[in-house]
Amino acid sequence: MAKKHKILQSVPLVAIDLGSHNVRAMAAEVTDHGLRVLGVEASNKFQCMERGVVISPANAGFMINEALKLLANRIRIEALPSAFVSVGGRTMQIVSVASKRDQIRKREVTQELLDEMELECKKKIEARNPDVAVLDLVPYYYTLDGKQQDEPPTPVQQATIVQAHFMAFVGKKDLEQKVIDSFSRSAKRMERMYVRPDALLNALASDDDMVEGCVILDFGAQTTTLTAYKGTQYLHNKVIPLGGYDITRDIEQIGMSLAYAEQLKCRYGCASANLLETNHRFRVPAPNVPGGEVALMEKDLADIISSRLDQIINPLMEIINKEADRYKVLYITGGGAMLKGIDQYLQQKTTIPVMYGSHACFLSPDTDDEMCMPMYSSLVGTLLLGNEYRKKHPLAAATDTGLPIFKALRDMTLDLFTEQETNREQENE
Repeated sequence: MAKKHKILQSVPLVAIDLGSHNVRAMAAEVTDHGLRVLGVEASNKFQCMERGVVISPANAGFMINEALKLLANRIRIEALPSAFVSVGGRTMQIVSVASKRDQIRKREVTQELLDEMELECKKKIEARNPDVAVLDLVPYYYTLDGKQQDEPPTPVQQATIVQAHFMAFVGKKDLEQKVIDSFSRSAKRMERMYVRPDALLNALASDDDMVEGCVILDFGAQTTTLTAYKGTQYLHNKVIPLGGYDITRDIEQIGMSLAYAEQLKCRYGCASANLLETNHRFRVPAPNVPGGEVALMEKDLADIISSRLDQIINPLMEIINKEADRYKVLYITGGGAMLKGIDQYLQQKTTIPVMYGSHACFLSPDTDDEMCMPMYSSLVGTLLLGNEYRKKHPLAAATDTGLPIFKALRDMTLDLFTEQETNREQENE
């Protein structure tokens, strides 16, 4: 855990990751040297997610509230009223969508215009299929008077015809609604929702990686997600509803408790038996078998692990290896990336160079080294996306996070004004 810091005078950036086993919350300050992580906390009292799907908004709301309360206490701030959130989901798909504006005459390309076009694209997709919701829109490229550019236009740029192209992450409508319901039950506000693949891309991939092509393999507890990106475009997003938890359950079948199986996996587990230099024999408590313990060889444990890994990884490698020459690197991340030998195991299955993903370059030097662990990459990526959002929408950041009372008063005023106008129109009829 990060060290405690002095009492903060402003609301920090806060990210929440809704995982199958934990709800994690991270707070950070933006400095000239990168993100200074102030602390991270987690809640795991209930199961609120299953295979990347919210199954209980009530439990999720409780855990969001608890994680943020613990985090506020850790960094010595009175309250954390809002957060950016990242979600995954096995039903997520990627579609392309575009919006066009003819401004009649050459005018500035404002952030308000870009926001309108983004909202139009969201509504366009959801109108085509009422059963889906746009979870996140990622800019693909822009066209100003026929000239293409990858970076978002700035207000100093002028154009008559503006086109915005997005890659949209879509999922079942109830996923978005359940996340919203979770925050409603927590009495906290969600500033914006992002999808985990986009958060990880921002945390792990360099500009060169994005241009030349990269693959990110995210090992979660109950899902494993493969995301492929090249240029400015997401090419693949494939979710396998299996993860590290399933490996632990396989080890449990020997006769030990689930908790001990997890410890055994983390301490002695290896992704493949042929990667082991020794084959030690050890005895482990197994209350469910006669004698209360079992003898186990290191290679036997590795065989159990690799059998499940093959089931998870082989379908994903089949997708990527068909076009391996399109990608410069494959990054592995997530809690499952801590498994011994996982990088070598994967390298045996592909010609793409395999590396551990790292977000350390985005953290300030005085941030605790523990915050560089793979399990925190999605949180760091969400913080980076949240920071960019606040830079583009400074008024929203001020009213929605730092001054929630002001926002409520503003909304009440607008409602009153609307009501008065409606009454006047009725009197004039």
